[in-house]
Amino acid sequence: MKYFKDTNNNLFGYESDGSQDHLIGDKIEITESERDEIIAQEQQSEFNSQEYSRKRLGSYPSIGDQLDDLFKAGAFSTEMTATLQAVKDKYPKE
Repeated sequence: MKYFKDTNNNLFGYESDGSQDHLIGDKIEITESERDEIIAQEQQSEFNSQEYSRKRLGSYPSIGDQLDDLFKAGAFSTEMTATLQAVKDKYPKE
């Protein structure tokens, strides 16, 4: 496999046998380790951009607590309220 990048660091891989050389155009040939470095940088950038999400996750109440609050506030349809109440009745808190 031969690896290339364009001016925006988008990666491309083409067969080593030359059968896809017509697709290369003005892309820049890079080594496999350069390709791996670009991929690692992209992954790190994506990870860094989601830091707020990781911090929020531990701070929110559990989904169960959120749904229970909605149930108690009467925010569900009549059908959903009946379904949830049936479960609560079948398995009451001890």
